[in-house]
Amino acid sequence: MAFSANPLSLSVSEPAFESWLRDCGYLEILDERTAALDRSSSAAAATTSAAAAATPTATATTTSVLSVVFAHLTTLLSLFTLNPFAKLSADDFSGETPSWTAGFVGDSGSYSVPSSPAQARLRVHENVKRYARNYSTLFIVFFACSLYQIPVALLGSISSLALWDLFRLGCERWGLDGYPSSRQLLIRLVQCATAVILYCSNVQLAFFCAVAIMYAVMILHACLRKLSPLKQPSRAEGLGHRRFLLK
Repeated sequence: MAFSANPLSLSVSEPAFESWLRDCGYLEILDERTAALDRSSSAAAATTSAAAAATPTATATTTSVLSVVFAHLTTLLSLFTLNPFAKLSADDFSGETPSWTAGFVGDSGSYSVPSSPAQARLRVHENVKRYARNYSTLFIVFFACSLYQIPVALLGSISSLALWDLFRLGCERWGLDGYPSSRQLLIRLVQCATAVILYCSNVQLAFFCAVAIMYAVMILHACLRKLSPLKQPSRAEGLGHRRFLLK
């Protein structure tokens, strides 16, 4: 977006500035601003409460701790009401896989509990887009581990793959490409046989276990992982740019 010329002042409204940050891709700055605003609001509320009470009591302290815990639980529970794949597109799987150490995992300072449901939604939507290929790799790993824990499901998966390999070899040997009707009939028969094998070997159980574990890991990681710049700037440039945007 573009701001209208204002020769008397360089200040803009908060919604307009946040919209500009989104459009320009400075989501990590928006994430930090949201956390800073929430902290300032909480500090102001705590100061008001302290001024209202003549002397602090154990009951007031307990109430304050419970309110903080309840706020964090509300933020985490709000994640189950959103669709983490709302902004995901096919282009997110076509790029390069982010680094597992510096990008995906990060360091201890790369994680924090979101201060509000809005910040949690922002992190989840953006991190799912950024680390879509990492999450896909983790799902394959979890699915392989689930198959390893259920030998019957592993045997069923191998049997279904072997069945389709035999079908391919049969088509090449008998020249079924010249008989499209017979080839389609055989494809339907092999599909039915594959469905029966997968169902009887409980492959669907291993698949659902992998999906549940992967969904929980993805939600927690995307929620707690701070947004970082897509391209790491130089130290001097990054400090100056951040100081300007956070003023």
